[in-house]
Amino acid sequence: MCWIEHAEPWALESELISQLDLPLNLDQNCHNAFHDRLKKLRVQARQQARALPIRA
Repeated sequence: MCWIEHAEPWALESELISQLDLPLNLDQNCHNAFHDRLKKLRVQARQQARALPIRA
């Protein structure tokens, strides 16, 4: 992991996502083979978390 300063980070992000294999990043990454599976897993995890009791 690293960081750099960039005048338009959103443009750099789009370029990097299109060129690199970043399977955990769903935004702008639907071309990744893992995208649909990860999206479904995250939906299931959210549903499961919402069903758990909240403790004070």
